[in-house]
Amino acid sequence: MKVLISGSSVAGPALAYWLHGHCAEVTVVERAPAPRTGGQAIDVRGVALGVVERMGLLEPLRAVRTRMRGSSMLDADGNELFRSTEHAPSSGRLDSDDLEILREDLTGLLTERTTGVEYVFGDSIAALSQDDDGVDVTFERGGPRRFDLVVGADGLHSKVRRLAFDPQSRHVHHLGMYLAVYTTDNMLGLDNWQIWLRDDTAGAGIYPARDNTELRVNVGFFADPIDYDHRDLDAQRQLVAERAASLGWEMPRLLKAMWHAPDFYFDAMAQVRLDSWSNGRITLVGDAAYCASPMSGQGTSLALVGAYVVADELARSGGDPRAALGRYEARMRPFAELNQALATENLGAPAAEESIERAKWAITL
Repeated sequence: MKVLISGSSVAGPALAYWLHGHCAEVTVVERAPAPRTGGQAIDVRGVALGVVERMGLLEPLRAVRTRMRGSSMLDADGNELFRSTEHAPSSGRLDSDDLEILREDLTGLLTERTTGVEYVFGDSIAALSQDDDGVDVTFERGGPRRFDLVVGADGLHSKVRRLAFDPQSRHVHHLGMYLAVYTTDNMLGLDNWQIWLRDDTAGAGIYPARDNTELRVNVGFFADPIDYDHRDLDAQRQLVAERAASLGWEMPRLLKAMWHAPDFYFDAMAQVRLDSWSNGRITLVGDAAYCASPMSGQGTSLALVGAYVVADELARSGGDPRAALGRYEARMRPFAELNQALATENLGAPAAEESIERAKWAITL
């Protein structure tokens, strides 16, 4: 079975691992010219821990988990309101079964596990045309190819979703916030300690990484949907600088460093909601299908579990996509919807933990 996966972040390589293990011939195409670095700390929790354990990744991930001692909450002027050694979410604590790791560490380990998978960087899908037996794919740069199955694991702004389903505007639901993430030197001298600050319109979270040699800076602001150029990074940096200008403390220095960060990332906090995740021999997994947004803390776990379920159902069906994809959705949708609710129901910490526990029972591996 020949499978094309669009996207090489978390869901794409995870799915490639499982499909290659089931003797599929897998190609992963990625628009970026090389594996992406940077990104925020992400959580692997609940049923997703069972997935990474089956991949042989549980101990390697534990070895690179973050080691935060605690955090401080500041007001917009930098005055400390309170501090806590009970770091939330629990995945950042060494006494927790859940894991908090840097996104690039997870994607690197996933990619290492996919030897035998073809990776094509610097290209993307331009057109899709399917019939009963396969999907003809036209690429932006490479020559046309034919596959038995095409999977969009290409995130919130999925190209596969736009080509195979209705326009994006129908399925992407803005949650009223934007977020920028980037890396800079540890100019604050933080030692495994997080700093959070906010005012009525903007906020930031700063924490050290790589043995306290770097800072990962997260800057967010509240706003209705903004029309901006998704390819113009300097325009995005300017937007962040303007919207976060009200934040005091060390934020002017941190915002100045943003202009030199090679891994700057900016996007809306949004969710994807689709009536169906599959169209014939084309399907979606991870954020492309059911993005819950970073506000849920569950996006990575959803991607890992979704990739496992797709591959599992394809194996059970003997490689028949039409039979497998319906069962994939039936298993995965209740789990996805419970996790999306974590970002939309404004749950406090105890209620959120209770909801995560409920979600664990919404799906079985």
